[in-house]
Amino acid sequence: MGVAGIRVVVAEDSAVLREGMVRLLNFRGHTVVAEARDGEQLLAAVEEHRPDVAVVDVRMPPDHTDEGVRAALAIRHDHPGVGILIFSQYVETRYAARLVAAGARGIGYLLKERVGEVDEFVDALARIAAGGTVLDPEIVSQLLNASVRREALATLSRREREVLACMAEGRSNTAIARRLVITDRAVEKHIGNIFTKLDIGQSSDDHRRVLAVLRFLDGGGRPGPG
Repeated sequence: MGVAGIRVVVAEDSAVLREGMVRLLNFRGHTVVAEARDGEQLLAAVEEHRPDVAVVDVRMPPDHTDEGVRAALAIRHDHPGVGILIFSQYVETRYAARLVAAGARGIGYLLKERVGEVDEFVDALARIAAGGTVLDPEIVSQLLNASVRREALATLSRREREVLACMAEGRSNTAIARRLVITDRAVEKHIGNIFTKLDIGQSSDDHRRVLAVLRFLDGGGRPGPG
C-alpha cells in the first residue's frame, strides 16, 4: 500500500481534535470513512466500513477510562486486518502490551503531545496500514524501566536492549543504525544475537522481529549488563 489512499476511521471525543485530524488526513490524500466519539460508534463504524486503520483515543465517553482501548481490542479480535493507532495523551504501557499480544501487525501507540510534525503522524499511519508496529519512545522507555519478568531478556546486553527498543518503535535497520550511531552491519549482528538469546527460530525476518518485540513487551525490561 502506498502512502496515499488509506481509509481511516477517526475515534476521538474532542470535536476540535477530531475535525482537525479529519481535515488533515483528507488534505493528505487519505479518506476518512467515518468519525466516532465513543467506543460503540467506533465498533459500528469499523463493522460497516472495514477501514485500513482506526485512529483511537484511549479515554472516551461515557466513563472516560479505557473505552477506546477496549474497543480497539475488540476490533483486533473481530477484524484483525484493521490497523489500530492509539493516539492518546496518556501513557498506558499495559494497553500497548495487550494490543501487541493480540496481534502485532498493524499496531501503533503515539502520544499526542509528542507528535511534533504532521509528517510524523501521517507516516506512522501509513506504516501501520502496511502492517508495521509503531510505538512512541516514551512507551518504550517505560517498558525498559519495568521489572524483568523473563530470564531470556535479562541475558541481553545494554546495546541489544537499545536495538530491541528501536525495533519496538518500528524502526528499520538503517534507522536503528542512525539512532544509535552504529553501522548497519552492527545492527544486523545485534539483531541476530537477540534472536538467538530469545530463542526465536528461523522464519521470515518480519515475523521474527514481531516475536522479539512481543517478548520485549511481555517481559518489560531494563538495560542489562554490558
